[in-house]
Amino acid sequence: MADLEALLADFTAECADLDRLIADLDPADWQRDTPAAGWTIAHQIAHLNWTDRVAVVSATDPVTFDELVQAALPKALTFVDEAAEEGAKTPAPELLANWRRDRLALVEALRTVPAGTKLPWFGPPMSTASMITARLMETWAHGQDVADTLGIARVPTDRLRNIAHLGVRTRNFAYMTRGKAAPAAEFRIELTAPDGSLWTWGPEDAEQRISGPAVDFCQLVTQRRHLDDLALRISGADAAEWLSLAQAFAGPPGTGRTAGQFD
Repeated sequence: MADLEALLADFTAECADLDRLIADLDPADWQRDTPAAGWTIAHQIAHLNWTDRVAVVSATDPVTFDELVQAALPKALTFVDEAAEEGAKTPAPELLANWRRDRLALVEALRTVPAGTKLPWFGPPMSTASMITARLMETWAHGQDVADTLGIARVPTDRLRNIAHLGVRTRNFAYMTRGKAAPAAEFRIELTAPDGSLWTWGPEDAEQRISGPAVDFCQLVTQRRHLDDLALRISGADAAEWLSLAQAFAGPPGTGRTAGQFD
């Protein structure tokens, strides 16, 4: 069983790290373009705020959440961008205050969800642990966009293990979003944690293998870096194909980043 309180603490810490990057920015800096095409820093925070707020609705009011899903269906490929665009119009101080309020509300809402409950979402229903892990992953990934925009090198933390685990678990999803059949064989994943220890998934004798720094794997599965710019070692054609498709986030295939973009 996942330790929900530990996951909530990791999410809270990840939000706080991103908060420190933007808390003292001038309003003009919120309009700086990020590596995500068409998205400013304001779009990034507006997206996180919207998703946290909608996750609260999922945890507390499934009827209203279903109405949100039905409204989004006709514009399945655009509703996320539209919500970010609308939220980005909010003055920076107000947007920051909204994000701070709603991420705290999400933590409190998930604490009240009965054990074993599956929460509705825009894809398959999720456990509370899966929900907060997804929110942690997105906070870290969009935080990377903000850090890149500001020219700040973030220090990796052990919170990456949650993101790496999600990246491993979403292997088959990445194939599904592209209409491909996932390989039947399990893969071996060996990642070096920030403290030098080893995080592993899959059987030790698997032929398809991936190894390297955990931060590089997380940047890959969140599509914040191109594979060519990462120190990941790959053995096996299936493993190589997966890394060309990998995405830990829901929705249609992402566009990722180009090789050498951050040189």
